[in-house]
Amino acid sequence: MKMLSRSSFLARLATLTPAVATRSVIDEKYYSTSDAPAKHPMYSPSERRDFMAVFTDLNRQLSLEDLPKELVPLLGKHMTKCIQYNVPDGKKNRGFSVPFTYKLLTDKSQHTEENLRLAMVLGWTVEFLQAFFLVADDIMDQSETRRGKKCWYKQKDIGLTAFNDSILLETCVYTALKQYFADKDYYMSLVDLYQEVTKFTSLGQALDLISAETFQQKIGKAHSLDHFTMERYKAIVKYKTSYYSFYLPIALAMRLAEIKRTDFYEKAERILLSMGLYFQVQDDFLDCYGDPEVTGKVGTDIQDGKCSWLVVMALQRADHKQTKELALRYGSHKEEDVKWVKNLYTELGLKKLFNHYEAEFYDDIQDMIQQISGDELPQQIFHSLLARIYKRNK
Repeated sequence: MKMLSRSSFLARLATLTPAVATRSVIDEKYYSTSDAPAKHPMYSPSERRDFMAVFTDLNRQLSLEDLPKELVPLLGKHMTKCIQYNVPDGKKNRGFSVPFTYKLLTDKSQHTEENLRLAMVLGWTVEFLQAFFLVADDIMDQSETRRGKKCWYKQKDIGLTAFNDSILLETCVYTALKQYFADKDYYMSLVDLYQEVTKFTSLGQALDLISAETFQQKIGKAHSLDHFTMERYKAIVKYKTSYYSFYLPIALAMRLAEIKRTDFYEKAERILLSMGLYFQVQDDFLDCYGDPEVTGKVGTDIQDGKCSWLVVMALQRADHKQTKELALRYGSHKEEDVKWVKNLYTELGLKKLFNHYEAEFYDDIQDMIQQISGDELPQQIFHSLLARIYKRNK
């Protein structure tokens, strides 16, 4: 396994700073949605360069060095392109949360070259898992764009080969875990966590897809809206999004820091799953109201008949006539039908309702974080995550 030279890696790591002081109140101006760097003060340019340097090594290792030798000339170029196209271009909040959290959980004496590199490698395994989910999800949803460019399966000469590529991206997670952590006491704990979270995410995706498929089964000329309930919505979000996007990175860092108390994991899980729900509600809102130039994708929840927060809330507020019309138009790809649904959302005041939900969530999550004592877990783990997602626009 090729690694950065000690001198070059130490030079990069020398600029890594301890976590910034916790901000107990999120200031609207400080975390301006139009000013991305200000919204992420814990990420310095040098830290991002260090993180990306580890990805470069991993890409070479996973796409070339770890392939059977006879497959390198046949698949090496494809693997490199697949990884480069799908893994590194997102916001990387999930991945960077691992080294950031690890440093908060451990004493400076543990911030050795090896440990910090392991934390960054572990962070990239989350990004590889994310890429696996997104490549497959885009195929299932027949999406057009992702992160501001064409979905992988829409690329020339890729097509449904992308489905197998998603599986290859998942194998990269376990290859990296074995290469870097097989000699660690917590290795199997990492593997078990990944298997459990992947299972949860797949179950959430199944519920999401089945909900959309059930919706497409028409009763006469109208769709059935009966299954668009808040109970179902929360179950989809919990398993499809919250575990891998919020709980996984923090739980990985806790394992790397060799934290074993189950009650600490349970307290973290409660807060992180709540953040995951808020994050998905935001995502649903941005799918309808976000600017594709900013979000990097064109929203299709209405056309796909998804069980989104907006349609669930619309059904709670709509009268009989509106509900009947919504059943006819929701899930249609016709421009006039999509426009009608969006107009209904406006008429029902869903933008104002979202703003109210967001403010209420913020107060509730602050209370939950304050209940965590410093002897258990640093509150800044959760404050930093909150800062990254609160009032985001992409």
